[in-house]
Amino acid sequence: MHRVQLHQFIDFAKPSDRPTRAPGGMDRRSFLAAATTVAATTAMSSTAFARNFGPDAEPVRYPEPDVVVLDPRFKYKLGNTPIMRLHRGTLWAEGPAWNGVGRYLLWSDIPNNEQLRWLEEDGHVGRRFRFPSGNSNGNTFDFQGRQIACEHGNRRVVRYEYDGSRTVLADSYNGGELNAPNDAVVHPEDGAIWFTDPGYGSLMNYEGNRADTGSPQPFQKEAIYRIDADSGKMAKVADEPHKPNGLCFSHDYKKLYVADTGASHYSDARKIIWQYDIDGQRLINARPFADMEMDGRAGFADGIRADEDGNVWASAGWVGDGYDGVHVFAPDGDRIGHIRLPEICSNVCFGGSKRNRLFMTGSQSLYAVFVETRGAHIS
Repeated sequence: MHRVQLHQFIDFAKPSDRPTRAPGGMDRRSFLAAATTVAATTAMSSTAFARNFGPDAEPVRYPEPDVVVLDPRFKYKLGNTPIMRLHRGTLWAEGPAWNGVGRYLLWSDIPNNEQLRWLEEDGHVGRRFRFPSGNSNGNTFDFQGRQIACEHGNRRVVRYEYDGSRTVLADSYNGGELNAPNDAVVHPEDGAIWFTDPGYGSLMNYEGNRADTGSPQPFQKEAIYRIDADSGKMAKVADEPHKPNGLCFSHDYKKLYVADTGASHYSDARKIIWQYDIDGQRLINARPFADMEMDGRAGFADGIRADEDGNVWASAGWVGDGYDGVHVFAPDGDRIGHIRLPEICSNVCFGGSKRNRLFMTGSQSLYAVFVETRGAHIS
């Protein structure tokens, strides 16, 4: 944490002229100096693992030590709010999506083949929102309030209708089955649904149904697709990423960002987030946006979301303490902020009544923290 931020939030009391005795026989001044050293070491520590985020945890001393300012452009840290664990008990939590009308967060537990729901009203989490869920991964809502889900097990993208039925939006392309759709976003101008198909749900029975092809590319080249809202026609719009995973529009809908997790299976894949320009119904000018290397270590970006200022908030993991959590990138790709979590973070979503609360699915848990910005999109 930068020293300037400590001065913003800590009131330094005037020490007494007369030394007082502290535990261990130290005078008060020596005791405070020792305590300050411990506090500074804790604040700069890259370890979040030992901390208990649960309901019985000791209160955190503000400002929150695991929301880290890396650059002055990260002006979104609040001095008097903590990271909170809202739920624990999933096997691999994914796909958080905020429903503004119902005031709830929906997310997936892929191996348990279910979807869960956290209610803002009282913090309640029911046992199951949907079961079975087709081993759903990513979720979002369209601009009519209908849920869109990417089903690993059924290798398709579906929409839940008002009467509870499901409409299959995509399950094949160019005569071949999809690999296993992963994440989806909806464009407000034309209602088109853009989604990724990296195929992880077809590589193992744990998250779907293992394909018998024996290839890291289960059925066809991993790619990014667009579903036209009027005709339902699907088009491949890009396939540069080895395994396109999470995706999001920029705050002004002029760009599309896509996380590439292909290094999980391809030795030549880079651990980066891609950036595209949106040209009508096409993606053009593919280029790297951000590199996931930090302090000599590189993990994966997974789910990503943009805020109202154009920053990209990326879930990150598979490295360990001091890395796993959320990495925040400025519009130019510089890493400006870091939220440390005690487990791998798979996805993120802005929500809450003001859309100023960042929800984070952390493999076995659901976390949240208030920030001084708002999500750029409805989910």
